[in-house]
Amino acid sequence: MSISNITIYMPSVLTLIGIPGLESVQCWIGIPFCAIYLIAMIGNSLLLIIIKSEGSLHEPLYIFLGMLGATDIALASSIMPKMLGIFWFNMPEIYFDSCLLQMWFIHTFQCIESGILMAMALDRYVAICYPLRHAIIFTHQLVIQIGTVVVLRAAILVAPCLVLIKCRFQLYHTTVILHSYCEHMAIVKLAAANVQVNKIYGLFVAFTVAGFDLTFITLSYIQIFITVFRLPQKEARFKAFNTCIAHICVFLQFYLLAFFSFFTHRFGSHIPPYIHILFSSIYLLVPPFLNPLVYGAKTTQIRIHVVKMFCS
Repeated sequence: MSISNITIYMPSVLTLIGIPGLESVQCWIGIPFCAIYLIAMIGNSLLLIIIKSEGSLHEPLYIFLGMLGATDIALASSIMPKMLGIFWFNMPEIYFDSCLLQMWFIHTFQCIESGILMAMALDRYVAICYPLRHAIIFTHQLVIQIGTVVVLRAAILVAPCLVLIKCRFQLYHTTVILHSYCEHMAIVKLAAANVQVNKIYGLFVAFTVAGFDLTFITLSYIQIFITVFRLPQKEARFKAFNTCIAHICVFLQFYLLAFFSFFTHRFGSHIPPYIHILFSSIYLLVPPFLNPLVYGAKTTQIRIHVVKMFCS
């Protein structure tokens, strides 16, 4: 019910614009996005099937990799169906509660992915710095506990974002979201109220998760590099470093895209809106697309099983 010319009371339906300024070519933009999504789904599903079916891959590194693949599938699937509905079928409407749920899924899966990358760095640190104790420390029970903590941390930290929007805001300037999916700040900016608390909490979650995980990963790799360069044989150094290359590539592309998207959104006021939206969408779709390709190409055991599967 509209209570004035400029405010709307508790809207039940919101409208996602897609990519502002590029509405006329969104149908063409949807083609590469759909291709990336399909490759991500196939690649990660194949990764999960191989890890599950091969007993030799039931090790902490590959279990974490399976968790990463499942998270990538869930993250991509939480945005792409609706995004393609906007691009191809002119279906921009979304229920308010469904929009909040999509927002919670997106940011929760992002936090989970960051936590899994941190867990994989810890696994590589123990495997290289304390190789004789790796099997004793990284038991299956510890892997399950780490996975549970990562999931609960993400769900609990992101949930207040949803509650703060639902409970604090009743009046909205508009129901039109200038975005291709329901992102936290895109929804908060619709409110006709003081949004400072929501902004501060959103930044708190981002810096808590990314700051802690990135610091931990960086310190782990500093110790790994120190240990590797102390090895007497060049071949041993290369072999130890080679086990980390795939993880380094994955976490670099994840955090570089994350920081680029974050800083252009917060401080790039002179950058056209469609650049912000494109990079935000790419940031969510590229990691699920690249992760199985990187691990498939750089991990010998997975590459061998992929070849074996296609040959059979």
